[in-house]
Amino acid sequence: MIPAGSFQMGDIQGGGDSDELPVHWVSVNAFAMGRYEVTFAEYDRFADATGRGKPDDEGWGRGNRPVINVSWNDATAYTAWLSTQTGKAYRLPTEAEWEYAARAGTEKKYWWGNDIGSNQANCSGDYCGDSFEYTALVGSFAANPYGLYDTVGNVWEWTCSEYESSYNGKEEYCGSGDSWQPVVRGGSWYYGPGGVRRTVTGTRVTTATSMWGFASPGNALIFNAFTLLRGSGGAPQYGVVGAAPLLNFF
Repeated sequence: MIPAGSFQMGDIQGGGDSDELPVHWVSVNAFAMGRYEVTFAEYDRFADATGRGKPDDEGWGRGNRPVINVSWNDATAYTAWLSTQTGKAYRLPTEAEWEYAARAGTEKKYWWGNDIGSNQANCSGDYCGDSFEYTALVGSFAANPYGLYDTVGNVWEWTCSEYESSYNGKEEYCGSGDSWQPVVRGGSWYYGPGGVRRTVTGTRVTTATSMWGFASPGNALIFNAFTLLRGSGGAPQYGVVGAAPLLNFF
């Protein structure tokens, strides 16, 4: 269980991007969040049960690797299916919930400090001192103080929030509609240390990148995966993060 609390959201350290501003206080109610990124094994069970096509693993392996090549629509379809199967309400986290959970009460660039260090996370080349060329098996590195794995690097994670060029409150609730840009967080194996910060936990980006172009909720990117939040109600309303009381880790 992620405890309730308040935190400063945004680029506390300075030197980040303009869309990581303004730094502002956000209050979050207690909620439960998956300890790991959703794996191929988990997603493939969903695909088998629903007849949905299985995403390409790029030849890197399936099983306990994080599922990749999934769109925002794929991720939310999975949460809807899992909710039906279990009788519990699953959804993607808001951007604010994601950052709060990834920070885990810390205020550094990464939850362990301001230096990327060695073998703490999966990022590009030799920058992180890890042994993975592409994605890593989930849980290959230490968990943060809240018990969450891979909040730095490995694969970008979808949130349910809409991207804005500066914080304006949308980071605290789930977006909707057809023409909007969901936010992804956490960085990936492709990026160096600057690209896997958390904002202080993971650079705040949209699915529009200079290298791969814009991906709408219906489009998949090789770097995108997701983790889940579980609760007893719907998405939080504007200005209230985690409005529904949430249950234990699944």
